[in-house]
Amino acid sequence: MFNQVGRENLARAEPLAVRMRPKTLDEFVGQTHFIGPGKRLRRMLDADRLASLIFYGPPGTGKTTLAWIIADASSARFEQVNAAQVGVKDIRDILDEARHQLAHENHRTVLFLDELHRFNRAQQDVLLRDVESGVIILIGATTQNPFFALNAPLISRSQIFQFEPLTQDDITALLRRALMDSDRGLGRFNVEITDEAIQHLAVLCDGDARRALTALEVGVCSQADKEKIVFDLEVAQESIQRKAVVYDGTGDEHYDTASAFIKSMRGSDPDAAVYWLAKMLEAGEDPRFIARRIVICAAEDVGNADPQALVLANAALGASEFVGMPEAQLILSQAVIYISCAPKSNASAQAIWSASRDVKENRTVPVPKPLRGTGYSGAVRLGHGTGYKYSQDFSKGFVKQVYLGVDKEYYTPSDRGYESKIRRWLDYLKNESNAS
Repeated sequence: MFNQVGRENLARAEPLAVRMRPKTLDEFVGQTHFIGPGKRLRRMLDADRLASLIFYGPPGTGKTTLAWIIADASSARFEQVNAAQVGVKDIRDILDEARHQLAHENHRTVLFLDELHRFNRAQQDVLLRDVESGVIILIGATTQNPFFALNAPLISRSQIFQFEPLTQDDITALLRRALMDSDRGLGRFNVEITDEAIQHLAVLCDGDARRALTALEVGVCSQADKEKIVFDLEVAQESIQRKAVVYDGTGDEHYDTASAFIKSMRGSDPDAAVYWLAKMLEAGEDPRFIARRIVICAAEDVGNADPQALVLANAALGASEFVGMPEAQLILSQAVIYISCAPKSNASAQAIWSASRDVKENRTVPVPKPLRGTGYSGAVRLGHGTGYKYSQDFSKGFVKQVYLGVDKEYYTPSDRGYESKIRRWLDYLKNESNAS
């Protein structure tokens, strides 16, 4: 048996991030977009109509904490397991006990499965019957997109809530709360903390409350023998690790960041584009992947408004591969900024998209006989090439001639950048054709 002092020491042995978990929804910091008053999850709890839930988001944003609060609010039994540490047999045992509790004690069970994405398809299927029948209320937590990582039947039986990284204000509030709380936090210490130190922790934790609180605890407890603890910027810097960019090279962060990168170049915002470039490089993204996106953007979004964009992008692709990191970042940055600042036109892209649609969906246009090849036996006898006019034989290097056989216009140049010159030239040729 523990005495009072022993119980306090045992409680304080828990990490600060665990001790400071809120007990109610009103104490919960962040995620107000779905747990605030009148929001969807709050309405489900108030109406006692809790269904199975999937919590999806980065680490340290409150997924486990919210599961505990929900379990308390619903007066249900709470079972917590990590999907990486259990197998089908363990899950079946939990489900059997849940059925027994519901049948004999009228107690529902909340099963909190952390890292749910680690369950394979067969393991996820074990849950389906009891989730659908209401024997268990499943709360699954995952850092990966559930629409990719989870079975469709499980998703269809669950409400999905996406957690966002906590804001700097949220983190600051948590840190100050921990410093004031004498029972669960660090209020028993005489701590003098600077605003700079709190700001540093709030920034470097990148929205992860667990990292921020752990750093605060390290900085304070490492000076626990002092009568007055000074927690300044230097202590903060020594207490938290260098920021690790949250980035899964095959998951949402990869695709979302690449999407933001391309859209920023397309939107002519060099500052945003170079930021997303820096994030990808810092997270270890393959520079060749980035360079390919730059080449595609040059062709699709800049096009003939600035033909040099594709030349520069292609040069950056080769040069960055030749030079390698870290110097390749200089080459990629130059190309990204050039393309961001270049005039934009997707007229060339629209032309091939439209023509491809016609090729796939409409009757194939036969090649006009004058344009057909004559370099094979029998071509002349078939009339191939007859009537063809060689443009270079004419003074302006142009002669009116049927090249497609149907009246279609795929390329409509814009009036931006170099493409405005192309437009004027095509208008000139059209007028020449009409005059002849």
